[in-house]
Amino acid sequence: MAIINMRQMAKHQSGIIISIKVGGELGRRIREMGLVPGTEITVQGRAPLNDPVALRVMDSTLTLRNNEADHIMVETEAAP
Repeated sequence: MAIINMRQMAKHQSGIIISIKVGGELGRRIREMGLVPGTEITVQGRAPLNDPVALRVMDSTLTLRNNEADHIMVETEAAP
């Protein structure tokens, strides 16, 4: 197991959110999307320039910009 920044996750890689390292409006927005510690996520894909990233979270798909993903720490298995 490794703890990495969400931006570093590979396509189809899964992990569990460990922490959100931002407060204020951005932190609130991230948490309101369901990205809270203990939540399992899977990277579904990335746009052609790797921004944004599409995530599978609780049977839903959402997208995050890389500058938002930078604030989320995830525990993962080794990259596929």
